[in-house]
Amino acid sequence: MVRTEEFLEVDWIKRWAQYATESVAIESVDQNVTITYFELHQKVGVTASCLQHEYGIEAGDRVAVLSMNRYEYIVLFFALQKLGAILLPLNYRLAAPELAYQLEDATPSLLIHEEEYEATVKKTEFVGQIIQFDAFINGCDKHEPKAVTFAGHFEYTCKILYTSGTTGRPKGAIITNKMLFWNSINTGLRLNLTQQDVILTFAPFFHTGGWNVLTTPILHRGGKVVLLKKFEPDQVLELCAKYKVSVLFGVPTMMAMLADEASFENTDLSSIRYAIVGGEPMPIPLIEKWHHKGVPVRQGYGLTEFGPNVFSLNEEDAIRKKGSVGFANFYIDTKIVNDDGKEVQIGEVGELWLKGPVCTEGYWNNPNATQETIEQGWLKTGDLVRKDEEGYFFIVDRKKDMFISGAENVYPAEIEQLLVKHKNVKEVAVIGVPDDTWGEVGMAFVVTEFGELTSDELSSYCKEHLAKFKVPKHFVFMVELPKSDTGKIQKKTLKEYINQNKSFN
Repeated sequence: MVRTEEFLEVDWIKRWAQYATESVAIESVDQNVTITYFELHQKVGVTASCLQHEYGIEAGDRVAVLSMNRYEYIVLFFALQKLGAILLPLNYRLAAPELAYQLEDATPSLLIHEEEYEATVKKTEFVGQIIQFDAFINGCDKHEPKAVTFAGHFEYTCKILYTSGTTGRPKGAIITNKMLFWNSINTGLRLNLTQQDVILTFAPFFHTGGWNVLTTPILHRGGKVVLLKKFEPDQVLELCAKYKVSVLFGVPTMMAMLADEASFENTDLSSIRYAIVGGEPMPIPLIEKWHHKGVPVRQGYGLTEFGPNVFSLNEEDAIRKKGSVGFANFYIDTKIVNDDGKEVQIGEVGELWLKGPVCTEGYWNNPNATQETIEQGWLKTGDLVRKDEEGYFFIVDRKKDMFISGAENVYPAEIEQLLVKHKNVKEVAVIGVPDDTWGEVGMAFVVTEFGELTSDELSSYCKEHLAKFKVPKHFVFMVELPKSDTGKIQKKTLKEYINQNKSFN
């Protein structure tokens, strides 16, 4: 077995700066900036030197970033990787108390933020070094670079990505250089990525999708990343044609918005080999609409803690195997187990367990969650799946009570814990319900403590403490919540109520 310290320097950007000096690495549309691999390598070196000598960042230190997508964000990541330091991407949609928890948990040495988030940063009461992104860049541009030794060893942590927790508190998934490498290998092999590929990145960098579907795999291949601050369907279609995008990534909500654009029929999408879709199942009529346009759809499945590119359905099976996520990618072992940890038979439903080099080491500062999730190298996903006779996997249910709203994971426990703190809320249960725009939104069933309470009051209360996508769209006031003999709230009964009353929009 090769020890960590014996691994050779693995610096993707340095290599491509030598192999393909003038090839474009990043084109940032909103910033109107084009960066070659040589220029990216130079900027990474200067930024690493600046971080080390001006801000005292060393191996193992965390640097938090509160920003929308910009090319300097990518520069910053590779600079931190060079130092063996750790990037902490913060979700700019979160409220100050939510950000404050993550900052307290990860204890970064430096917080870099865009100017528009300055008021939010002040509310977090973070006591470490703080600087606006533009000021940081300007300072590094003036910095006289000094030699920096590459310290991004293969098994070092390079990112902490916080995911919403089923118990109400988010958990910081540890992402290592090893994970990024093997995710890139798995993704490249399964999607046939090459140096000629061009992708659009519009998923935010506080998501694993923003980094790893497909930004880091493409940069590993020496391809081109066209970077956007956010998803705008008309702009995405225009850029697909302009830059001859070869692989398009999106969640079903985005794919539907693109297909509904007036320009969809007349936009030349012939350069796209296929669209890869994740987050939730894509409706068959929508798949057929994209197929009719000449763009095959490959559905997949993944999670922050493993990969994230885990399963992929071949495009030719999109209709025949509707609802399936296909097969596991290269170098990933799978098994489906029952409550006793024993593997189930073909066609039976069980929990999906995963094993491979793309598995997280655990959760930052949370050994209990790590122990609960990883068992002898197997990551217990909490997702219920089945496998058919041909070996195709189907996701049957999501993690516990989690629902997905506009591609954002929402965990009811977090919302419930906030609502019961309201002086006039006695009990509450939150469930996801169908929504035409967002796929699913929250519905809160509330028992009041003293008397009258309105939906508007509770909605305003939630907006003060939660990101917008977590705020329930619907509130139902009840005399009491259905409970079992042991006093446990019966969400199954509430879901039956939902199924009988489907007019929520």
